[in-house]
Amino acid sequence: MHCSEPSLSAPPARIVLVDDHPLVRDGLAARLAAEPDWVICGQAADADGALALIRATQPDLAIIDVALRTGTGLELVKVLSAEGTGPRILIVSVYEQELFAERLLRAGAHGYLNKQELHGSLLEAVRVVLAGQIYLARPPEASAIGTRRRIPPGLERLSDRELQIFELIGRGGGTREIAAQLGLSVHTVESHREHIRGKLSLRSGAELLRAAVIWSIDSGA
Repeated sequence: MHCSEPSLSAPPARIVLVDDHPLVRDGLAARLAAEPDWVICGQAADADGALALIRATQPDLAIIDVALRTGTGLELVKVLSAEGTGPRILIVSVYEQELFAERLLRAGAHGYLNKQELHGSLLEAVRVVLAGQIYLARPPEASAIGTRRRIPPGLERLSDRELQIFELIGRGGGTREIAAQLGLSVHTVESHREHIRGKLSLRSGAELLRAAVIWSIDSGA
């Protein structure tokens, strides 16, 4: 699918939306398409579909959620960054900036916006990222102060894979289900669970499940 561009003196910026919730994608599309200098190239719900869409349309900007139907926004950012010819990337997620923004910026993203801030900050974030700058809604130190109570102690020490598994545990995923979803062995997932428990100072699998579920609910995932 290719972008349909209106006739303007300057070509509009082409945008792709990647989110596993159709209503979120449609809401973003309606708001962004109302701006005369932007055009929506397409939408995707998972990492594979997003990668194919981005390669086909060559957009200027991809707006990507962290949690996707299959795969993750973090993995997608890493792939696009490795290819070296991808679009500018703005992450829009329910997760707190303190936990994910630094990881995603290191991976190659160019901005991070919490979905609770979409109404007031979306257009500004898009303009900043398209202008070649980095967008964060709040300075890192302000984010840390605002979210300290919500994030389990030690969570920032988890690796990207461990954090992904912690998130899936919080969504109710069992070891075999997580292994199948991520293409890992059951033994590997069990090892990651043990590492997570150690880093979070949790004494049992039950404590791990409780911490993951509370964090998932608190984050709105």
